Amino acid sequence: MDKGKGVMGSRKWAVEFTDNSSTPSSRDIPDPPGFTRATHDQDDSTLSRQKKDAEANWKSQKAWEVAQAPFKNLLMMGFMMWMAGSTVHLFSIGITFSALWQPLSALQGVGKVFEPYKDSKVDLNAPKLLFIALNLGGMLLGVWKLNTLGLLPTHASDWVSSLPPAHEVEYSGGGNKRPV
Repeated sequence: MDKGKGVMGSRKWAVEFTDNSSTPSSRDIPDPPGFTRATHDQDDSTLSRQKKDAEANWKSQKAWEVAQAPFKNLLMMGFMMWMAGSTVHLFSIGITFSALWQPLSALQGVGKVFEPYKDSKVDLNAPKLLFIALNLGGMLLGVWKLNTLGLLPTHASDWVSSLPPAHEVEYSGGGNKRPV
């Protein structure tokens, strides 16, 4: 046997996959209800449109996840403020100012946060509004903590130094006491 000729020769066990018969084949049987046969003739524009729609859907979903992220921070910061107590000391002041600073810096970068999700098919207004609202809630939590610590000037006694002196309305004086 020559090298390679035995393998390439006629094989008795080879199967022919082409259907040349006149009997009904699987192509003639109707598809069951609910089954849609995928056609290989789909237009490239249809595939690219589906891909773009899937990407827009993914971007929208991720934008909502980013918008809801400050809620987790809000819960954590509230717990930390509760643990810090209502006395004025270094730890409680540090946590309070951190609670004010984090939302403020997040609000300054709203555009940068949602930049990766910008798309003509994705509406980012609602996620941005939620992001802003949750960060404003975080700032309100910090302001509330400042108030509970007594660091906000909310009483008249906090402004005593700037008030003019009160005018005396009534005078009292002692009489001449005669010695007995």
